[in-house]
Amino acid sequence: MIYAYCRVSTKGQAKDGNSLEVQEKAVKEAGATEIYADTFTGTKAHRPELDKLLNVIVAGDTLIVTKLDRIARSATQGIELIQNLLDKGVTVNILNMGKLDNTPTGKLIRNILLSFAEFERDMIVERTQEGKTIARQNPDFSEGRPKKYSRQQMQHALELLKSHSYKQVEQLTGISKSTLIRAKKQVQK
Repeated sequence: MIYAYCRVSTKGQAKDGNSLEVQEKAVKEAGATEIYADTFTGTKAHRPELDKLLNVIVAGDTLIVTKLDRIARSATQGIELIQNLLDKGVTVNILNMGKLDNTPTGKLIRNILLSFAEFERDMIVERTQEGKTIARQNPDFSEGRPKKYSRQQMQHALELLKSHSYKQVEQLTGISKSTLIRAKKQVQK
């Protein structure tokens, strides 16, 4: 059986040829007959679809992945995972590298590339943290998603609640009942 594993970290990830659609197309063209796909960070050892795949794959099967960093972003996790697959008799085909083997040269190349994947991820985290630190210096900075409704809109909606039901206010303002309840609790504090 020829299996494939595809992964993105976020639902919106679609750059650098890493979208699920691009990965799935590539592995199908490479002969994959059954595809497992996760929208999950690569740093976690347990990912739902990967776990399912690892439970069904057996000796003689092939696992296709578009890039090494799609299966693991940590060198130790990737080395262990790939070694377990090779020891089990599974052929591991990384499309941008070729088939991995248990030779000393194959192990060296795999370990170096997994180290680069881990380094790249660490650099992304570091740059993100630096960006947040710089952003926090701005007095207008607020952590998280921007508010959907202005303070005036929320005050107006809360005023309407004094003489209307939640459903009526929701219809008039477009602000959901749950948002109105949260806003009302904030005011009561």
